Amino acid sequence: MEKFTQLNNTAVPLPMEDIDTDQIIPARFLKATTREGFGENLFRDWRYEQDNTPKDFILNNKTYDGCFYNFRPL
Repeated sequence: MEKFTQLNNTAVPLPMEDIDTDQIIPARFLKATTREGFGENLFRDWRYEQDNTPKDFILNNKTYDGCFYNFRPL
């Protein structure tokens, strides 16, 4: 296997500190028996209203689809 030295991707800026881990993946989505579906529930309560309509949140911006998430202060 070749040594990993560089990642070329766009980072999603999340200029927040001390993010509550229950907000990253809410506990109600951690009951799965497989490791699938976590991406669609990432920051679920920040991204969607209770009726599943999208909120104005950076992860709902199509510009950042497939990008790397940077969870540290800028």
